[in-house]
Amino acid sequence: MTLWRIRATVDDRPGYLSVLTASLALRGVNILTVQVHTTERGAVDDFLVDAPDTLGEADLVAAVERGRGRDCWVARSEARGLADQPTRVLGLASRLVRDPDATGEALRALLGADTVSWRPAPAGVRSGITGRTMLLADPGGGSFELRRAAPDFTPAEYARAQALVELAATVARRAAEQVTLVLPDGAELGVRPAGADDLAGVVELHEACSARSRYRRYLGGGAAPSPTRLRRLLEPARGLTLLATAPGCPGPGEPVVAMGNLLAEGDEAEVALLVRDDWQRRGLGSALLRRLVGHAERAGYAALLLHVQAENTPMLRTLRRLARPTPTDRDGALLTLTIPLTTPAPAHPR
Repeated sequence: MTLWRIRATVDDRPGYLSVLTASLALRGVNILTVQVHTTERGAVDDFLVDAPDTLGEADLVAAVERGRGRDCWVARSEARGLADQPTRVLGLASRLVRDPDATGEALRALLGADTVSWRPAPAGVRSGITGRTMLLADPGGGSFELRRAAPDFTPAEYARAQALVELAATVARRAAEQVTLVLPDGAELGVRPAGADDLAGVVELHEACSARSRYRRYLGGGAAPSPTRLRRLLEPARGLTLLATAPGCPGPGEPVVAMGNLLAEGDEAEVALLVRDDWQRRGLGSALLRRLVGHAERAGYAALLLHVQAENTPMLRTLRRLARPTPTDRDGALLTLTIPLTTPAPAHPR
């Protein structure tokens, strides 16, 4: 028996797929896996089959055409083709997490592309598929162009490829944004953008903080927020969440010891900080605030807002260290402070 890949377009009508599979079965062909790609011209069925050694490419094409399939493509396959598509995609995604520079190789392996080229020019409106050519936008800038001799690319393949490219760009961006912060007392921490997989560490951060620290952060009650709310804070729709981690501390991994949130709405963004009690009064809050202010300026926000309790002297002291004009409105015990931002001037074209 020999492994083959067969791809054919089948009219999306009741019974048509069964006619095709019956035609293959009459010739002793065993279908091992099947994927269905929806296209404008009909359903493209991608089979991995085990066929008798006596059957060749022409025999399989003839069997597909007798089963009402069209635009048939047939090629020999290998045992690795037995891995189901979700498993293959997860494996490639895992590889990109470890090495985002392997994006081109991952795309080639995912789609069986003959060539994968990266260009500095953005894809723009040209992104998409045209027969056997695919153009993908690189979120980090530029674009990828994929080509293969056969078969034509499908919208499902384009979606998978774009998802891999975006994953690699996200991993690369997080790695580039991670810095080592040295506090005035010489302690070193890692500071990086947060992600969904940081939920457990952030829950532990809240549990390790005193009720007073949580009350000052959330302006009401001393209980920790629900995991659902924390998950939204980790990946805000607009804005950024930074985490500070302390390497070398007891326990598994690197514990999260501080969190800074920048939550944007319109042309303004709200900032809030939470620092574990044993890391307070060491300059960590000031360092996180400066990084969030810098991010907000680069993003073009007009101002930052902070809601602070009047008795929260440490936070007010942190704001004074910014040495910026900070208009303040008071509503009882609650202060709302506004930090106007300077939007960087656009670069002059060369």
